[in-house]
Amino acid sequence: MTTTTVHLVRHGEVHNPERILYGRLPGYRLSDRGEQMAGLVGQHLAEADIAVVRSSPLLRAQQTAAPIAAPHGLEITSDQRLIESGNHFEGHRMGHGEAKLSDPRNWRWFLNPFRPSWGEPYRAQVARVISAVHDARAAAEGREAVLVLHQLPIWVTRRSAEGRPLFHDPRRRQCGLCSVTSLRFVGPHLADVGYAEPAAALYAGAVDATGGKLT
Repeated sequence: MTTTTVHLVRHGEVHNPERILYGRLPGYRLSDRGEQMAGLVGQHLAEADIAVVRSSPLLRAQQTAAPIAAPHGLEITSDQRLIESGNHFEGHRMGHGEAKLSDPRNWRWFLNPFRPSWGEPYRAQVARVISAVHDARAAAEGREAVLVLHQLPIWVTRRSAEGRPLFHDPRRRQCGLCSVTSLRFVGPHLADVGYAEPAAALYAGAVDATGGKLT
């Protein structure tokens, strides 16, 4: 049987001085450091035998995909299945105003963290990403594919692949900016999962989607 690897790449740091939970909002681009991160992950994958590069339609993911695709002379295909997870608090600063946990009007959104009740169900995220993974695996059979997307969809997909519960502590996700989570298949069957952080040297002071520091 042939071996095929599908790399799930998280986008780089985003220009977000107001520290908004931007989610699926359009127009959020990479910061200067995020562009450097994208360059590093592009270098990391430059010698890989990549046949397919697909990306979330959101700008930050498309920008991250560009230096990955360029050394291989590949075009980037947008895939709606790779979009960020939906979140009720999109457009707000977490812990402030309408996104405040202490506000009783918001309590209904936090009733079920296992689903979770504040956004797109974990199982729905896994289902759409796994569908995209298998399509990319088929398209790149015997070689490698890259999918550029977002932290939470990557992390719950990895947990599902490893047979772990989808509910988790967000502070303990192993999915840094421009990290590479690699799913290696033998035929259609997942054989193992790898992980690399080619942009780790740039993490100091970097922020995630909610404005929280990564280090």
